[in-house]
Amino acid sequence: MITLASILCLSLSVVPNAGASFPSGKLDVALDAIRSEYISADLHFIASDDLGGRDTPSAGLRTAARFIRARLMRLGFAPGARDGFFYTYELGWLQANLAECGVTLESAELGQSSWELGRGYYLERAGDFADQEVSGPVIYGGDGGRGDVGELALEGKWVLLRDRGRSLRLSSRRLRESGASGMLVVPAEDYSGKDYDKRFERVLSSLETGRARHLDPSGERAAAPEPGFPVLYLDRMAAAELLAGRKLAELQLGAELGVEFTERRRLVEPDGRIDVENVCGLWPGSDPELKNEVLIVSAHYDHVGTSGGEIYNGADDNGSGTCGMLALAEALEAHGPLRRSVLLMWVSGEEKGLWGSEAWNAAPYLPAGYRAVADINIDMIGRNAPDELFVTPTRKLGPAHNGLVRLAQELAASEGFGPLKNADAYYRRSDHYNFIRAGIPAAFLFADVHADYHKPTDTVEKIDFDKIRRVTRLVLRMLAGLQADELDI
Repeated sequence: MITLASILCLSLSVVPNAGASFPSGKLDVALDAIRSEYISADLHFIASDDLGGRDTPSAGLRTAARFIRARLMRLGFAPGARDGFFYTYELGWLQANLAECGVTLESAELGQSSWELGRGYYLERAGDFADQEVSGPVIYGGDGGRGDVGELALEGKWVLLRDRGRSLRLSSRRLRESGASGMLVVPAEDYSGKDYDKRFERVLSSLETGRARHLDPSGERAAAPEPGFPVLYLDRMAAAELLAGRKLAELQLGAELGVEFTERRRLVEPDGRIDVENVCGLWPGSDPELKNEVLIVSAHYDHVGTSGGEIYNGADDNGSGTCGMLALAEALEAHGPLRRSVLLMWVSGEEKGLWGSEAWNAAPYLPAGYRAVADINIDMIGRNAPDELFVTPTRKLGPAHNGLVRLAQELAASEGFGPLKNADAYYRRSDHYNFIRAGIPAAFLFADVHADYHKPTDTVEKIDFDKIRRVTRLVLRMLAGLQADELDI
């Protein structure tokens, strides 16, 4: 087990040929083991519809993790986590108990009636869903502008607004700050937007199937989510029932509808938890002393899943880096041990906010006596111009610039790349950043975004497999260049 205090940091400069032992014959064999056709075969599985876009968390992501683990086991890698190949960390899990959610209306005129979530009314968002029950009378607030509601007594009341196709975010904030119980939105007579069942189907699907939420990686058990300000959208049938035959155009601002309105929200489990996995394979070094210094190569293997019935396969983002790492594992097996140990780490949760690399760096695991000395991170390496590759942190970022970047720049031409371009705009946007924050020098290799970024059209037939091969070979050459007696870290 290593601690953050034990990790030496920042500027890395390689001392060339200081007793390094990486025979050129072995390197050639290892380089030749990185084959475009093998990368293609792997990516056709990783980016297939069967994995459903590899959301964090999802069944497809678990399948990808077990596919990677099987490859590491076949190649003879040692488990790189405490209990095997999976480094697990916890996420919160929010899932609505739809059977217990609903709305109740009570009035002298209507008696009592009720609606189910998704049948009569819809929620604008799922992120602040929590156990709560909110009751109050209903008053009319027009379009929700300051002129409509600014003089009304709103505290403890549901405020009914008309939906005319414009954003009501400012109205929602205004009502919340005024102490209103919640906001009810109904289609105006001239509303021409999507029907609410289509407009909010993704929110309902998310509530029904469940969604992950980030937890403090310190290990403290976070409290259940705080209830948000309720914003409900009522379809035309529900609106007609609420209005009891009245027309919106006939209502006066501040008019009370004579209805006691109650909304209930219930979670399946208020403090739900789910385990998510990083996949870690250790390739132990051969030098009695230098094997304790671990070179990490990382790539995220998650993507953004499925939305609106469409699968976002993420062939380039980051199926390319995922399968490049599988090819690197084959190359290391062809070569045999290096002097230093190598940890291959496929991280999850990158698309959610670098969750997997944050979790590992908050509580890193390596065998006793081992310590991480560098990270090479690869993401989206299979598209755009064949000779174009980007790197960060460059000299423009000052102290973060390090010898890994310089080494990549020196070796890039050997794999047919021009001078590496500046990716500093992405310095904080992929997993290398969490290693740098933890004091581990890191370099990020990246081939830039494209028109299919985070779209269902990021598919395998658009991938340049030879480019992935050459980026992976560059990473192997970098590992070869990091075998000197001293790295002067």
